[in-house]
Amino acid sequence: MSALPSAKALIPFVSVENMMRLVHHLGIERVLSELTDTIEDDFRRWESFDKTSRIASHSRDGVIELMPTSDGEIYGFKYVNGHPKNMAAGLQTVTAFGLLADVATGYPVLLTEMTLLTALRTAATSAMAARHLAPEGTRVMAMIGNGAQAEFQALAMKAVLGITEIRLYDIDRRATEKTLRNLAGCGLALQACESAEQAIEGAGIITTCTADKQYATILTDNMIGSGVHINAIGGDCPGKTELHRDILLRADTFVEYPPQTRIEGEIQQMAPDYPVTELWKVVRGEKLGRRDARQITLFDSVGFAVEDFSALRYVRAALAGTDFFQQIDIIADPDDPRDLFGMLQRAAA
Repeated sequence: MSALPSAKALIPFVSVENMMRLVHHLGIERVLSELTDTIEDDFRRWESFDKTSRIASHSRDGVIELMPTSDGEIYGFKYVNGHPKNMAAGLQTVTAFGLLADVATGYPVLLTEMTLLTALRTAATSAMAARHLAPEGTRVMAMIGNGAQAEFQALAMKAVLGITEIRLYDIDRRATEKTLRNLAGCGLALQACESAEQAIEGAGIITTCTADKQYATILTDNMIGSGVHINAIGGDCPGKTELHRDILLRADTFVEYPPQTRIEGEIQQMAPDYPVTELWKVVRGEKLGRRDARQITLFDSVGFAVEDFSALRYVRAALAGTDFFQQIDIIADPDDPRDLFGMLQRAAA
């Protein structure tokens, strides 16, 4: 057997264990705040990215997706699934991993778990949108759907917007109890509610985050008063919505990438010419976000590859000077780049 792989063969790999170590080392609210800023920075240079709707393989049980993009210097992609039935079997609804590569050589430069990282970037994206769209001075958020994403959303809104109170509701009381336990002592006032209607009382931000792949009506038009901001972030796909369409008729709707959102988001209920504003234009100051105190704003979030790219580059930078990764042998590195077979042959010696 030949000597150990050279440095050219190795790339950093961040396991779930090391991702957790990194987050605890930095502090989760710091990570959420810095990740929010990183995503916002990339939204400001939105036009520099390749953009394509995610490549989805749908089945009766869920969806498996690839989400690629590049800024011309670094290429990134995420593999992610969405299988709501998994929970009944003790499995995660969403799992993911991601990769960054150097465009100049095509060589990977980072491989990492993204189940935890997707939860962090989803919450950071919600906070980034709310920073531009939520009513000024909002301190109360309703969290409708208290599954795996709930705590991340709550802490991101606390860290980025200064939210002080979270009103929780889920059709499964055990999910709410789990969220109450996990957020105890984090500095937020927490209230478990008996209905979605009760949860949204007094809330300036309403976040819906459900997983079932079906048309649903989590919020109806009569529940939504003027002046609120809605983050509709639940797992998205064709045939799945969370809001009654009449809410969309009253709201100003903001999206990531319209061709993808019109297929997967809340706006799939609406006519093809239903007006939307791309969020990057608000971040850049080219379009208005919140214009007055009575406006209803809606972030119809479906998740887009640029956000995952931002999360991956954030982690790559955060690893510097740490040992929160392993070097793995993933690239063949023969002594002569033309002699790949020779490398294989000599390995048997």
